[in-house]
Amino acid sequence: MKRIWLFWVAGLLFSACHHQKQWQLVWEEDFNAARLDTSVWSMISPEEFERPSSVSYDERCYEIRDGLLILRGIVNEDFQKDSSAYLTGGIWTKGKQSFKRGRIEIRAKMEGVQGAWPAIWMLPVKSHLKGLLHGGEIDIMERLNHDTFVYQTVHSYYTHTLNEDDNPPSSAIVSVRPNEFNVYGVDFYPDSLVFHVNGVKTFTYPRIDTDKEGQFPFDIPQYLLIDMQLGGTWVGEVDPTGLPVEMTIDWVRHYQQK
Repeated sequence: MKRIWLFWVAGLLFSACHHQKQWQLVWEEDFNAARLDTSVWSMISPEEFERPSSVSYDERCYEIRDGLLILRGIVNEDFQKDSSAYLTGGIWTKGKQSFKRGRIEIRAKMEGVQGAWPAIWMLPVKSHLKGLLHGGEIDIMERLNHDTFVYQTVHSYYTHTLNEDDNPPSSAIVSVRPNEFNVYGVDFYPDSLVFHVNGVKTFTYPRIDTDKEGQFPFDIPQYLLIDMQLGGTWVGEVDPTGLPVEMTIDWVRHYQQK
């Protein structure tokens, strides 16, 4: 046990050292202002998701406190304003801030509730490819219900429509410290995406030689989405007795290679 612990510590120290040598911080958001920086962030449009919950502009779904951004999922009490059973908070950088190559990291924690589906993900600002998922989707983190692990996944026309999600493997399931802060990240290279949690690499999605369409559409500018979703086919029904539920973001950072 002692030897395993020493290897674990050595791995963390190596990861931290490698991080410092390879990457240079070029932008960060610490949520230290009293309000959301609207030059970078907007609330996600309510029309973005079709689920039992609705991403909402309701101020009860958002709070900035002590340098933390809190996104909530709550029970909807006014169906005249919104017909959804639940309301959730979500922000994105769409139309304001984009990222291409380098490293994106987000330090966050999520409460566990039946039906909770917090997510941190990226979409292309603009793609020369047309159609469903041709531009790709990068899921840096998705957690379901009370899970003690998260999903990290890439989606594209290649994985979704052509069902080529195992050549190469397009996702990983990663253990985390539930209900505590963890750091979720992805590195963008011209020929690969490298995912990691708490500084430890989880899996790599490479560009491969193939005659099939849309295998690696990710080397284009992306925008970032962070949202506290509720309900859906994958996560299951929502337990309203567990609400409100919170997703807390400490910081977002963008690095470039030195």
